Amino acid sequence: MKPALIDASAMVALFDVRDKAHRHYRELLRKQGHELRLHSTWPCVIEASHLVSGTARLALLRWIGHGAVQIFPMDAAELPELSLLMDTWTEPRRTVMDLADATLYSVAAQTDIRTIMTLDIRDFSRYRLPDGQAFEIL
Repeated sequence: MKPALIDASAMVALFDVRDKAHRHYRELLRKQGHELRLHSTWPCVIEASHLVSGTARLALLRWIGHGAVQIFPMDAAELPELSLLMDTWTEPRRTVMDLADATLYSVAAQTDIRTIMTLDIRDFSRYRLPDGQAFEIL
């Protein structure tokens, strides 16, 4: 199985039928879901569960809870490093790396997972991991 990260935007798109990328990600998982092992972080889950509502929120949380996504743990001791990443990749008046993105970047740097499901193409296409590699965006 190919490991892939999933951020909040892709989680929202999967569970909000009104989202413009809903069909794209549903089709992607239908075709490639058996080949992908999804990973994320708690900040991404929290952000996604805040952005979807009602039964979609419950379906998202159940989906994750049933093992569709492996959640990497976080510790408060990681916050200084995450803050440094956020400062490094934030471009004032243009774009901000938020905590959820910083945690995914950190997981990618630690695990060599380079594939990500995200609608945040502008940011994830400009991030470069410590070895200089770019993310592969699904």
